[in-house]
Amino acid sequence: MNLNESNEDGGAQELDLASRLTDDHHQSLKLWLRMLSCTVKIENEIRSRLRAQFGVTLPRFDLMAQLERHPEGLRMGELSKRMMVTGGNVTGITDQLEKESLVMRVPDPRDGRAYTVKLTPAGRRAFGRMAAVHEEWITELLQDMPAADKGQLIDLLSQMKKYLVARDDK
Repeated sequence: MNLNESNEDGGAQELDLASRLTDDHHQSLKLWLRMLSCTVKIENEIRSRLRAQFGVTLPRFDLMAQLERHPEGLRMGELSKRMMVTGGNVTGITDQLEKESLVMRVPDPRDGRAYTVKLTPAGRRAFGRMAAVHEEWITELLQDMPAADKGQLIDLLSQMKKYLVARDDK
């Protein structure tokens, strides 16, 4: 039956998308799109600034940030999971950073086939400089938002994360 056909009682059937959605559907979609647009806008600006000032891509910065948080290093699979990218992407980024002596691969003593990736001392210094400037950029980009609004948004997004994690646990 198409949307213009009559049902058995003779009435026109109206099953367009809008009639099936509730107000919560619209609100949820609007929320998702608003969060996504804000994230993309900030991310694009950070990407551009990282490339212009440091000659580094955002994925390279992200990989170094993960390693900074884990001085003991991370296995490739763990990096892939934390960065939410494929293992091939992590391998490519790691290869580039290793050529520049910013990271090193250390054979994993538990598994001779696996490697742990660590920042080198030069990598720590380079990342430290980038991270400090990155923090300034984020502060600058969000400076016009009042502190109370930032606090409220952090609280609300924390609640959202709890709801999403609870769904994953079901």
